[in-house]
Amino acid sequence: MPISSMTGFAHTEGQKGACSWTWEIKSVNAKGLDVRCRLANGFERLEKPLRDRAAERLKRGNVSVSLNTVWNEGEAGFRVNHVILGELLMAWPEIRKQFPDAGPPSIDGLLGLRGVIEPVGEALSDVARDELEAEMLDGFDAALEALAAMRSGEGARLSEALNARLDDIARLCGEAEKLAAMQPEAIRERLKTQVQALLEDVPAIPQERLAQEAALLMSKADLREELDRLKAHRDAALGLMNANGAVGRKLDFLCQEFNREANTLCSKSQDTGLTRIGLDLKAAIEQFREQVQNIE
Repeated sequence: MPISSMTGFAHTEGQKGACSWTWEIKSVNAKGLDVRCRLANGFERLEKPLRDRAAERLKRGNVSVSLNTVWNEGEAGFRVNHVILGELLMAWPEIRKQFPDAGPPSIDGLLGLRGVIEPVGEALSDVARDELEAEMLDGFDAALEALAAMRSGEGARLSEALNARLDDIARLCGEAEKLAAMQPEAIRERLKTQVQALLEDVPAIPQERLAQEAALLMSKADLREELDRLKAHRDAALGLMNANGAVGRKLDFLCQEFNREANTLCSKSQDTGLTRIGLDLKAAIEQFREQVQNIE
């Protein structure tokens, strides 16, 4: 299965009898899976099955689910929500203290507040409600599939961008390898000049000791291990991008390893050209990391 993004949107509609409904699902980036439901009055018990179905289909993302219902004219009515109305009236003295110039609340104003007047559908038997909710859940499944398809499409575009960055990393590693092969010789020539100047001032330093110090410096400047690790990390990233399941967290961890090797390469560099390549590597890795943050 190709990689998927964590961002997407889906919308489906349905109707059964006097009730029509609309599902909307939105998802954005998150470290884990967080499903938040906003359901129409009377359908709160759907929240658990919604969460369970989302968890079966999605692995990561901040997912917002909303269900809106409309009851056909002639089959529905309205009622006053006395609980909300009572809470508003009880809060009025405190509001008056903060806004002493405000006039008393009007009937029109109170009834116009959200939640005070709410629609009610026709009375449903338990069997009818179960059938209605079953069809609603089927509609939710369709919306969930549409969301997953959109996330997969976005993931395909992300995959192209990630592969381009990995190609940049491979190219820069090749350039660094060429310059790194010349680095020991450059160090040797520089040390030779410095040693000759040092021997003029301190002729008693043994040649063997100088040779040991030179070998130690060249060993510390050896970049083969870092370049080999960068190549291994690139191969691992390519493997993850072709693997099944959610791989965003693993790719994010690989970005840390990429950065560690690029930092070491820059610190070991004895050449301005090699340092420039190291900085370009860090930029390519950061661009790769930014795209990885969107992957499921």
